[in-house]
Amino acid sequence: MNEHKVSDTPPVRYLELKAGLLLALLVALVGGTALYLMYARGVFEQTQRLVLLVDDSEGVRVGMDLTFSGFAIGRVRRVELSPEGNARVLIDVPRKDAHWLRTSSMFTLVRSLVGGASLRAYTGVLSDPPLPDGAERKVLVGDTAAELPILLAAARELIGNLNRLTAPDSALTASLDNLKTLTDKLNQPQGALGALLGKDIDTRKLAATVDRVNALLARLDGMAARADAQVLGPDGLLPETKASVVQLNALLADARGTLKKVDALLAEAQAVAGNVREGTTDLAALRREVDATVRKVESMVDELNRKWPFAKDAREGELRLK
Repeated sequence: MNEHKVSDTPPVRYLELKAGLLLALLVALVGGTALYLMYARGVFEQTQRLVLLVDDSEGVRVGMDLTFSGFAIGRVRRVELSPEGNARVLIDVPRKDAHWLRTSSMFTLVRSLVGGASLRAYTGVLSDPPLPDGAERKVLVGDTAAELPILLAAARELIGNLNRLTAPDSALTASLDNLKTLTDKLNQPQGALGALLGKDIDTRKLAATVDRVNALLARLDGMAARADAQVLGPDGLLPETKASVVQLNALLADARGTLKKVDALLAEAQAVAGNVREGTTDLAALRREVDATVRKVESMVDELNRKWPFAKDAREGELRLK
């Protein structure tokens, strides 16, 4: 019965033709995909060759990009070893992106701890001449992993220095102990004075000396005030001296007047030399008047010497008429 059903199924028309068309379509799809991938990879794009020289090509792989300002402008096509022992990294740069590379451009290879290496180009002056095709340039390498041992050594040295600083017998600990001792002395009743002198006996001596100096200054202030009152006060020496000087000037004026009278009488005596008795009587009266005036002056001088504490012997100021 099954054989009867199979035999009754009609054959597919143009089966071989359809199979050939399907196979051709599959081949076309595969070829188109390959061509698209090749176009996307820049196989048909015009490029120029750039050769980068690096001491160690670790991290550099075929197909990695050369970036400029974060954009890919080239791709590594091959990595080879030069006769000098350096690695030659051959990069294809599209013509449309080659204007970013100039003769003054710098190229770096950065190896990070996380992720792979990256090739980067830097151009500071875009007005410089373009980089020619096939140019060779040295690469500046920045390896974070290579700097890690240096950082670890520096960190180890820093930790050792910190351990030495915080050790119980270190200079920093001794300085902190001395500072604590000084702070404790400053908090004591003697304060900073006790911290400077150290001994309580010396502190008490200095305090007593300061008290005595203050008392002496107070006594000197009182003595200065009394001296001012005695010398410059209303009843002091200076006003009395001024009054005595005024009186002395008046007496001296009287004496000058008397002496003028003497001169006049002497002139008259010379003019009237014949009347000797009358002239002698007048001279005796004048002599008494002069003596009285001189005695007044002497009394004023004695009074001045008595009131003035720095005067010399009173006998030096006497006026005598011979």
